Order: sequence, then structure tokens, then C-alpha cells
Amino acid sequence: MFLGYNTNGFAHHRLEDAIEILAGLGYRGVGLTLDVHHLDPFAPDLLGRTAAVRKQLERHKMACVIETGARFLLDSRRKHYPTLLSPTPEERAVRLDFLKQCVDTAAELNADCVSFWSGTATDSAPHEELMRRLTDECKRLVEHTERTDVVLAFEPEPGMFIDTMSKFEELYHWVHREDVFRLTVDVGHLVCNRELPVSKFLEYHGGELFNVHIEDMRQGVHDHLMFGEGEVDFADVFAGLRASNYTGGVYVELSRHSYDAVNTARKAMAFLERYLERR
Repeated sequence: MFLGYNTNGFAHHRLEDAIEILAGLGYRGVGLTLDVHHLDPFAPDLLGRTAAVRKQLERHKMACVIETGARFLLDSRRKHYPTLLSPTPEERAVRLDFLKQCVDTAAELNADCVSFWSGTATDSAPHEELMRRLTDECKRLVEHTERTDVVLAFEPEPGMFIDTMSKFEELYHWVHREDVFRLTVDVGHLVCNRELPVSKFLEYHGGELFNVHIEDMRQGVHDHLMFGEGEVDFADVFAGLRASNYTGGVYVELSRHSYDAVNTARKAMAFLERYLERR
């Protein structure tokens, strides 16, 4: 188990500078959110830019996961739109094509996984229809991904269609491809949703768990907080990760702290490394 940092917390830095800073602070992984300033998948020479990032990560011996939560990358006017739930096949195809491109980029980077979520429904379709849309699109993404060594890690997100662990279980059942389709857990989201203690859910889903996000958060409020400002029991979290035999990256996600990115990353490392050292 090791600490990483999501580049959405370095939104005002060049990607190459963010990686250098994080390596210098002792982080061993980068959660790379593809975005307009960070390996924009729609800008020219993606393969060349990806190769440069891969070499930099290799030089620092850093792991990588691809995160797909850029706010306005696909639609400059609507946050996180379109999604895999969008009403029309054409809209869903935009998100699916983007996720396929993320998988291809992850393969070029030798990244461990691509983390993604359902999105929020924008029409009044019943639960069954929304689940059908999502399941169908996830299966198409799985079909594309199985040609690579990349794993898909689905993240339940408060406020989205798949927001809790029980709803993830439903989706996991319908997709039914545990070799490719796994789980991202954001420990703050569990606290937000009052899915407590966190360790219980980490242990229960240890077989599916492939990627972890971490920050502080309060019950009932989806706001990523600096460590020590919320209600997360971090001793319980890391006990749960050890009990589930998790050996991957634990990636700090503080996207709203980009204004003070370097100090925030330094403080986060100082706070979390004490829990990594406990046995």
C-alpha cells in the first residue's frame, strides 16, 4: 500500500511540474485526471505527450491510475456531461468514446486502471431503464478494455445514479466481469453516505477493491476537506484496508485545494504517512 495524489488538486500547474513536485514530496503514485491542462486527450500529438509522461513516471518509479472526472472536458457549458446515462445513444456515445480513449491512454502509460462513475440522470426514466443504459455502456467499455491489461474501477459517487455500495453491487451483478470490472472506493464518500464504519465496507468489498481515494469529509455533506477538518476515522480506514489485503495506491483527492496545491500535498503526506507506518 502506498500514497498517491490526484492531479485535479494541481489544476493550476503544468502536469510535468505537478509530477516532479509530488515525486519530491514522496508520493509513489499519480492519479492523473485527463483534463484541458493535463494530457488533454483532444489536443494534438496525444501519443507523443503520453510517451513523455510515461518516461517521467518511470524515471520516478511512480504508479499511475487514470481518473475521468474532468468537469468541462466534454461539454464546456455543462459539468460532467454527457454521461453513460444520458437520454440519447449519441450523447452516451460521447462519454463512452472518451472512456475508451482513457483506456487506450492508460495502456500507453502502463497505468493500473481507469476510474469512472455513472453520472447523474437528466431525464425521468425509471430506475430499470437507467440501469439498463449504464449496464449496456459498461459492457461495451469492458469489451474494449479486455484487449488491454487495464482494469476498470467503478466509483460510487454521492449525488449520482450509482451513489452507494449497495447500488454498486447491483451494477456489479449485471456487468458480471470481475476480471476487468472492479471498484474504486472514496473513503470520504462512505462517510458522506453514512456507510459506517468504513472498515466494514472495505473488508466486505475487498475482493472487488482496486483503487482508493482519500480525503476528509463530514456525514451528509459531499465536500472534500483537508485532513483533520471532517469526520473520517483514518485509523479505521487503514485498518480496513489492511484487513482486505489491499496493496494498491491510496490517492489523495483535494481538487478544491489547487490554489495551495504544494502546501496541501505536503500536509496531506505528513498526515497520512503515520497511518501507513502502523501495523
